[in-house]
Amino acid sequence: MTHQSSPRMQFVHAAPEVYKAMVQLDAAARKGLAPELVELVKIRASQINHCAFCIDMHIKDARAAGESEERIYLLSAWEEAGETYTPQERAALALTEAVTVLTDGFVPDEVYEHAAAHFEEQELAQLIAAILTINAWNRIAVTTRMAPGSYTPR
Repeated sequence: MTHQSSPRMQFVHAAPEVYKAMVQLDAAARKGLAPELVELVKIRASQINHCAFCIDMHIKDARAAGESEERIYLLSAWEEAGETYTPQERAALALTEAVTVLTDGFVPDEVYEHAAAHFEEQELAQLIAAILTINAWNRIAVTTRMAPGSYTPR
């Protein structure tokens, strides 16, 4: 089922303190992580959550940060993309999928352990925070029917 309607609300105006806190959380979550990795994580979670606004936004941000078109358009099939992504990026993408979907009600041990093998503890904590944050943004954008196309990278 698709939902193509005009925005129900301007979240930034309807809940300005929550919006400000989300922006601060987003900034805190990305600290210590490579910007390219953060954008890959944000795009992948947004794909899973069907958040067109966030997909559009983070693809534009990834391009502005110098990410290649090939890596952007292969992201939805990253597991089959061979060496397109580094082992660390693949570990982060697997963790992103597990945290975003939680199909079994938990993140599988092997996914967590694989990510832990590629990130120092503080980096892993930041990565988890980045995944949680984009999932929250996705839920805000999807629920309020934010439309893609209006975002311009900073």
